[in-house]
Amino acid sequence: MVKIGNITLGNFPLLLAPMEDVSDPPFRAVCKENGADLMYTEFISSEGLIRDAIKSRQKLDIFDYERPVGIQIFGGDEEPMAMAAQIVEATNPDLLDINYGCPVKKVVCKGAGSGILKDIPKMVKLTAAVVKATRLPVTVKTRLGWDDDTKNIEEVAERLQDVGIQALTIHGRTRTQMYKGNADWTLIGKVKNNPRIHIPIFGNGDICTPEQAIAARAKYGVDGIMIGRAAIGYPWIFNEIKHFIQTGEHLPPPSVLERVEVCKKHLRHSVQWKGDVVGILEMRRHYTNYLKGLPHIKEFRHQLVTCSTLAAVEEVLDTIALHYKDHIIERTSPLTDQNLLPAKNEVADCNVYG
Repeated sequence: MVKIGNITLGNFPLLLAPMEDVSDPPFRAVCKENGADLMYTEFISSEGLIRDAIKSRQKLDIFDYERPVGIQIFGGDEEPMAMAAQIVEATNPDLLDINYGCPVKKVVCKGAGSGILKDIPKMVKLTAAVVKATRLPVTVKTRLGWDDDTKNIEEVAERLQDVGIQALTIHGRTRTQMYKGNADWTLIGKVKNNPRIHIPIFGNGDICTPEQAIAARAKYGVDGIMIGRAAIGYPWIFNEIKHFIQTGEHLPPPSVLERVEVCKKHLRHSVQWKGDVVGILEMRRHYTNYLKGLPHIKEFRHQLVTCSTLAAVEEVLDTIALHYKDHIIERTSPLTDQNLLPAKNEVADCNVYG
């Protein structure tokens, strides 16, 4: 059984990645209902928490139905990160995660996110300060290294374990790769199979089918998998992987009615948490993903993104369910079909793909 501190996650847990402007409570709710074992909040600025910024504080919202859940923070200085850890602890999450993976320039230039991969001693000191500041289990999400010449994740894993982190998630790309090219799991496997490593090692990057999940487990020995973009508009991925591991068989794909019902549930959570105006507005980025694969959907999608009331949106969704009731969607890989991803102007700056 995989454990982080006193949190038991099962034999091969599936984690929902912290994705900015995606992994909010409404999205986490539908992922939890569809099999996610551990979820993380959107990443939160340590400086924002200390300044009491409204957006940062709102991201601390967690609910009992989504446990176990971790709150992820980022920053480049010891004191603000330690103070942020204490603020996070007061909200009573199950664990605290540090983001050392975000590749976006405005985060990196502050020495935060994957920017810290240029200064491993600082990374170790920063991590030690956070571990010391909180009683929560501390975990880390990071990348293989800054670039192809500095893939130092094996050293990083040992040193972070030595200062007290209790699990490590590794995204199989360098900072300079951003989200381009294919994730390289070779070094993830080396970290997991290092005899010095005794904490859980989770792999992240390009897992979007049950077969890929099983192959990653068998070939690299990881303790679990973190899933990001494959869950956007398709929270069923978690239960599909679990069912395939248990039975060797695929679950039937969700029907159009099932897609619509989960989309409506997501929408209602969004309105409940954010209010009518913001909840409806920010839900618009998700419709393309839920309805991907339906022919001639453009007109319906236009209606969805112009509706201004919950009742109006649900009416359009019900019409879609009726119109396509006999249609079977052939699911495509989000890694080869870029239309599944949110548009650039629909998401915030960082960590969008997990």
